[in-house]
Amino acid sequence: MKRLFTLLLSACFFAATSAQTAVPASAPVMETLVLKETKYDFGKIQLNRPVTHTFQIINSGKEPLKLDNVQASCGCTTPEWSHEPIQPGATATIKVGYNAANEGPFSKSIAIQYNSTQTATLIISGNVYKGPATSAPVNSSISLLKQTNQ
Repeated sequence: MKRLFTLLLSACFFAATSAQTAVPASAPVMETLVLKETKYDFGKIQLNRPVTHTFQIINSGKEPLKLDNVQASCGCTTPEWSHEPIQPGATATIKVGYNAANEGPFSKSIAIQYNSTQTATLIISGNVYKGPATSAPVNSSISLLKQTNQ
């Protein structure tokens, strides 16, 4: 009796797990967003000097692709994108701006929500350095050189 119960229980478990992993052939494939790059390193950038980078997106699917939202991880990073659907095979861009308000290395993420349920992530990074407080002092020797060459 125990063997029959165990065999029956095993058969039910196998049937249940097989049914959960089966994917119907007509199920839509939502992975249509292709990013040419997912990360960009600005390298060294000067404090309080905004920088931008443009990421390219390709719709590799057969249906229009809708970017529902593009959200940066902090207020110092600002994404700009078109709210129009991206047609199949077409390319669009997301322009990401970063305003370096603090010295040192940084890494910021930008979350892309598309087709209502799908997500992708972009990363920008770099190292912020403090530039000189004032411009270079006037070099009086230059004016003397200009006078002697005349």
